[in-house]
Amino acid sequence: MPNGDKPLVKCSVSNCTYWGEKNVCNADVIMIDIDQHADRHYKAEFAGEAFDTEHRDTAASSSATCCHTFKAKSS
Repeated sequence: MPNGDKPLVKCSVSNCTYWGEKNVCNADVIMIDIDQHADRHYKAEFAGEAFDTEHRDTAASSSATCCHTFKAKSS
């Protein structure tokens, strides 16, 4: 893999704590869900800890998904 053992995840949300140079996500764990669950608050610790979710969904396209890993940068 181009990023060692981790897949390369690109993200354009520059106000996220995990956003890195050249739009590379630096989180250890990425949680992506369908838009239907966008307002859910999973019991989770970000970047390095597991998410407390075992459900499975399907999405018809990438536009029907959302990233729960986002954490706004502190000012």
